[in-house]
Amino acid sequence: MKTQFDYPTTRTIQPKILYFGTPVVLITSLNEDGSSNLAPLSSAWALGWRIVIGLGTDGKTFENLVRCGECVLNFPSDNLWTAVEKLASLTGKFPVPLDKQAQFRYEKDKFTAAGLSPAPSELVAVPRVAECPLQMEGRVRNIQPIGEADDGIAAVEVEILKVHAHADILQGSDHIAPQMWRPLIYNFRHYFGLGQELGKTFRAEM
Repeated sequence: MKTQFDYPTTRTIQPKILYFGTPVVLITSLNEDGSSNLAPLSSAWALGWRIVIGLGTDGKTFENLVRCGECVLNFPSDNLWTAVEKLASLTGKFPVPLDKQAQFRYEKDKFTAAGLSPAPSELVAVPRVAECPLQMEGRVRNIQPIGEADDGIAAVEVEILKVHAHADILQGSDHIAPQMWRPLIYNFRHYFGLGQELGKTFRAEM
């Protein structure tokens, strides 16, 4: 029987963020003028055909989702990490919110900035990201503030309406082949595939 001395030593810590290893999502949403906004996010979980995403309420993506209620959740593979990082310091909000001005800059055309290509969706007005192996058209069904009133974050429940997948990650007609699908993982602000580290975001502290 193990005793307490057989286990690794632990310490109580207080990290600044809790991104313990989640898939990166590139979310596209619709601006007021009909153009599209493209932004990376790293807080998402799925249950059935609903995906809950976490967003800051002062960003352009949140503003767009409240207004038009449509989006596409695009899941990049690990070889797209540099394109994702090109988006990391950009915002579609103008003027740039005060709390972001030190690290972020406004960019209207994020597809071009990241070197990515828009592709038309079938059920929503928002474009997909053609390079992402998985693309999920969705409609917002619920928005719930999280934490205290001044925390500025919310959980957004998205109903998935249609899923698109690159043919080379499919096994049969409706199954993703795990051995072929290599999602990009955000692990404490560092980028990983399913193996070695690929790089880190500009906000990484180590």
